[in-house]
Amino acid sequence: MPATTFTLHPLAPTLGAEIRGLDLSRPLSPATAAALAGALDRYLVLAFRDQTLSDADLVRVSGHFGPLDKAPITEHGRLHAPGFEEVYVISNVTENGRPIGALGAGESVWHADMTYLEAPPYASSLYALEVPAEGGDTGFLSMFAAYDALPEELKRRVDGLSIKHDSTTNSGGYLRQGFAPPVDLASSPGTVHPLVIAHPASGRKALLLGRRPHAHIPGLPVAESEALLDAIWAAAVRPELAWHHRWRVGDLVMWDNRWTMHRRDPFPGDQRRRMHRTQIAIPAEARRMEAA
Repeated sequence: MPATTFTLHPLAPTLGAEIRGLDLSRPLSPATAAALAGALDRYLVLAFRDQTLSDADLVRVSGHFGPLDKAPITEHGRLHAPGFEEVYVISNVTENGRPIGALGAGESVWHADMTYLEAPPYASSLYALEVPAEGGDTGFLSMFAAYDALPEELKRRVDGLSIKHDSTTNSGGYLRQGFAPPVDLASSPGTVHPLVIAHPASGRKALLLGRRPHAHIPGLPVAESEALLDAIWAAAVRPELAWHHRWRVGDLVMWDNRWTMHRRDPFPGDQRRRMHRTQIAIPAEARRMEAA
């Protein structure tokens, strides 16, 4: 029988809800899948505890939210689960002298995924198979709350501006295959998006920052762009606006990549961490990032 009922428990004032009562190893009814999509749109991050999922289950559950992308090409090539090109392996584990997953054990910076693309992904699902005894938590930040936190003068300054999202390095600071390290931020490769975007239904404004390293505001000298971006990040990216998920084996966390940023806390490199992740493409009808 399909899994149909669940309860929803908000986790923080700005974002996040825990979903209880669903066994995601069972098929979801269309009504339940639609209700979860609505909850994701409202709360931006959904956490499901105590799940036992195969890679096929992870693909099936994620597929209710949209088409899945293949695992991205990383600093170690395309690292996906055997038989499932949509399942991206994130791990610090090395077997036979080769990493089994991407990103290792380092600390990730605040970022949204793949905003250097014309159409960044809609959402991601991350499932915990092995977690360290300490550290490795994942923080999430609402970009609606980040915009709201800007002083009025700064809101006026960013209105109508764009931002170029660097395409040379990933969120772990690794150089992407085929790219050279950026030298001049004004001319280095990247995709330009509006700095302030609006939710298509509510009209609520959000910042689209992507990542801080190597970003640039077109039309401004590099020094002026750097100063303005530093001011935006200082005002918007504050601990009180974030919520951190402390992982347990069997956790599945899903987040809306359009309206959030996330980051992983550091953890001891000698402790194993193994996660399987899917990436959900943005619907074709909503692929353009609209300025507010």
